[in-house]
Amino acid sequence: MSLIERVETLARSVAQREAAHADAIARARAKAESLHARIAPAVETFNSVVREAAPYLEVALTPLRADDKHLHAVEFDLERGRHRAVVTAKSKGEVTFVGPFRSGKQEGPCRSLPFEAEEEIEAALAEFLERFLEAASAP
Repeated sequence: MSLIERVETLARSVAQREAAHADAIARARAKAESLHARIAPAVETFNSVVREAAPYLEVALTPLRADDKHLHAVEFDLERGRHRAVVTAKSKGEVTFVGPFRSGKQEGPCRSLPFEAEEEIEAALAEFLERFLEAASAP
């Protein structure tokens, strides 16, 4: 069997295995998109207020991507300098807010909530964003 044939066989096996997770990953992506859409205007508000006096405090909101650690999850980051915070939506029906933390340091604190806990997610999202913005703009 040639290298290409071997890789194609492996790829078909992986694709077949992963097909079972497609619906749950799509649900996680939808949740991540919803959270990203809620955070984006808040980050833009923060940036528009600080832009004139302190443009170095502007925060970046990354696009969604496959999670760095969990194969069946979707994530995005908030970034300013070395300050980071991560929002992860996992296919098992859970949202995790990580940080704030400094890149190169241990991640944390983490808070996980089930997708269905919408009121708790909304409150945690606000607290999470405030903690990140305070940490990222502290001298």
